[in-house]
Amino acid sequence: MQRFEAYLKVNLPKVETFHPHYNDALSAMLLAGGKRFRPMLLLSVVEAYEPLLFEGALAPALALEFLHTYSLIHDDLPAMDNAPLRRGFETLHVTYDDVTAILSGDALNTEAFYHLSKAPLRDDIKVKLIELLARDGGTYGMVLGQSIDLHFENIPLSLEQIKILHINKTAKLIATSLLMGAVIVGLEKSKQEALYAFGIDLGLLFQIQDDIIDETQSEEEAGKTTGNDGDKNSFINLIGLEQTVQEAEKLAEHLAEEFSQFDKTLQNALSDVMNKYLYRHR
Repeated sequence: MQRFEAYLKVNLPKVETFHPHYNDALSAMLLAGGKRFRPMLLLSVVEAYEPLLFEGALAPALALEFLHTYSLIHDDLPAMDNAPLRRGFETLHVTYDDVTAILSGDALNTEAFYHLSKAPLRDDIKVKLIELLARDGGTYGMVLGQSIDLHFENIPLSLEQIKILHINKTAKLIATSLLMGAVIVGLEKSKQEALYAFGIDLGLLFQIQDDIIDETQSEEEAGKTTGNDGDKNSFINLIGLEQTVQEAEKLAEHLAEEFSQFDKTLQNALSDVMNKYLYRHR
């Protein structure tokens, strides 16, 4: 991921302006770090099958990170989760104000698609990538999930409804990261579909694990606000910590089985991801 980090620093949004902190606000949460989980998934698929396309895939990977970071900035706003800490740093509305946080998120959202449109890839590939990122990062995915999450605070949902919530809010963008990599390298349709399905399960596990982290880790350990899900439809609030860990374990075993069906090229590409994230709930 060193090449991605270097690419990110060179391509941070920056404009000529007399605004005192516009550029700093746009860059703050990107430079704060993070797992870079979604870019890593895309780039791992590309590097496995078509390493010569890796440089061209950096732009779509950065678009994913821009879009994800915008979602975190907005998620932390007082009108949403009202969180003061993200990636080990103050959230933007705390450092500056609500307006700066809202507009910085807006800017990173649109910057994702601007950067994607400039990627050194075939036009038909870029159009497909724009379609996938807009679909799963917007109306039909992440924004839908966030809307359900906020609307149903203090209104208990069923376990299946909570899964639908988090498949949209979290899992679809993770799944589309894998799918975008598959599109860039031209994998056959059946492999694309298998990767996307795997990504949905991986994203759901990721969210279940985050619920466990919120319950069991301090803010210093997690690098973000924890203990903030009291009104939320989290797995912990519905079925308790012990059953949530069991749910994570069951899904992790299912993912391991799915993973074993992939070809060796893909298994080698994603082995680091699996080793690092599959059982982080333990």
